[in-house]
Amino acid sequence: MTRGMSRRLARELALKVLFQVDLVGGDAQQVLRYLVDEDRPLPEVESFARELVLGTLAHRQEIDAQIARYARDWRLERLAVVDRNILRMAIFELLHRQDVPASVAINEAVDLAKIYGESESGRFVNGILGQLARDRGSVQEASSAEGASGGRRHGEAD
Repeated sequence: MTRGMSRRLARELALKVLFQVDLVGGDAQQVLRYLVDEDRPLPEVESFARELVLGTLAHRQEIDAQIARYARDWRLERLAVVDRNILRMAIFELLHRQDVPASVAINEAVDLAKIYGESESGRFVNGILGQLARDRGSVQEASSAEGASGGRRHGEAD
């Protein structure tokens, strides 16, 4: 399995943990252990997912302030739970993971939004993350993830 594929699986696993913790509360480590026991991912998938979950939660106040700043017409609590947690995880990567290029963090987030979110989630996530990255000088131009990404909606047939 390539590093990119294992990181993609790790992001999906991390999103599931963040979603559940946000929706019903609970201990992130316990939720992660439960999902790992069910899915049996490779050790590198589990490790990166754990880093994403713990890092996102550790910086949640700072990350939520960024979401509030860029999602101008949306209060944080009004965002769809999936979109909110995809944004949180991606913003953690943009702000705190120098090993992840901004374009990769944005593209991966948009793909997750297209799979797990609503019909406009990909465009919404791309817009917020692209503007944040541009403001930080992380990308030269807006991410082309919306047009170039080939993600499909959750539940759609191949």
